[in-house]
Amino acid sequence: MFLSTVKIMAMSISVFFIFLLFSIVSSKSILTVNAQSDLPTTKHRDLVLDLGNNITTNAKLLYPSVGHGPYPGVLLIHGSGPTDMNETLGYIHIDNKTGSKIYPTARPFFQIAEYLSDRGFVVLQYDKRGIAENLTVLDSNVWGNTTFNDLKQDSEKALEVLIQQPEVDANKVTLIGHSEGAIIVPRVAIDNPDKVDNIILMGSVAQNLDELLYLQAVKTPILYAQEVLDHNNNGLISVQQATENPVFSGMVGNITLLLTQNTTYVNEIKTRQPQPDFNTNNDEFISINDELKPALVKRYESFSIVIPGEKCSDIAACPIWLRSHYALTPTLYIIGKVPSDTSILIQQGENDTQTPIQQAFLLQQRLTELNHPDHNLKTYPDLGHVFYPSSQWLTNVGPIQENVMQDLFDWLSNPTRGLSKVDVLSSSFQ
Repeated sequence: MFLSTVKIMAMSISVFFIFLLFSIVSSKSILTVNAQSDLPTTKHRDLVLDLGNNITTNAKLLYPSVGHGPYPGVLLIHGSGPTDMNETLGYIHIDNKTGSKIYPTARPFFQIAEYLSDRGFVVLQYDKRGIAENLTVLDSNVWGNTTFNDLKQDSEKALEVLIQQPEVDANKVTLIGHSEGAIIVPRVAIDNPDKVDNIILMGSVAQNLDELLYLQAVKTPILYAQEVLDHNNNGLISVQQATENPVFSGMVGNITLLLTQNTTYVNEIKTRQPQPDFNTNNDEFISINDELKPALVKRYESFSIVIPGEKCSDIAACPIWLRSHYALTPTLYIIGKVPSDTSILIQQGENDTQTPIQQAFLLQQRLTELNHPDHNLKTYPDLGHVFYPSSQWLTNVGPIQENVMQDLFDWLSNPTRGLSKVDVLSSSFQ
């Protein structure tokens, strides 16, 4: 997930546990339900990936329970933040009575892995380096010093492991990247043209992260304050309303703390002093342009400040990681280097507030301009960054909607794509 999504999740999101409800009419139907639920359709194998430099991480291979393959292979590459192999968005709890785990409802990669392996694919998932379940940072040295290149190289090592599995058809391999993963995936495809057949970008990114982060951290909260909270159109919002509005709080966090926390910089050492800073008149109203915006800008600028000697265990982002992103050439300018025989699918929620729909449109325009022979864009009204119903202001979390999963599967299993990519898929370009 991109940065603000992870922060919002850490602050306030509690996500769902899926319950499957049956209407039981007779004992016969009970037996039928139990028999079906006990029929395994997939198998799995736990793996440990060697990422080099004495760093390992846990991984899981899911594959169909029938036959020996080979089956098409899929590698899942996660979004930003301390993400486990399932891209779990929230904390896992333990049921006090049974001792069993209660998972959040939003586990995008768990859902994709189950969906595709049930339907004849082999799927490899892996935890990010230094990360485990429950947003746990196992090693702050590893996590705090992780760069974009580290994450890309980790995905390439995972790709090698996937190809080596006996159940996998090495000539039919797909990379699926979500959010930050959608920045990694095209670069892996470019550098490994003989290993990647398809790439799927979910919640795609065209711009550099600094532009996207500024949109999330500054522009969107300001726009919300102006269009939703400023009822009198006088450039002011009330402290009480800003504090009690759940959407605005999800965007900026504790507004009182934001406005009274003075951040100073001395030789790139960041210190915080709890004294009035932006809300200088300490009244019940906040000036959007004179108080709120400067506070948001200053906090945004503080994200990438490296504090000497301080270890980063932040669940949202680490400065070294951010700086490595800022140095990247935007994906918009490298997407055209994806080999022409690599098929590309972009899936984007139209209410995505982390990587807005315009990001996907820009990538689509570039691929069209360059006449990439096999690319397709699917957009989804009312869905957010994790393809769950969301407002235009804030991404909600929950299970990926069925039509998104069906589109993904249909695109991957379309038998005509290998026969006439130019004639068939280019004509279906949306």
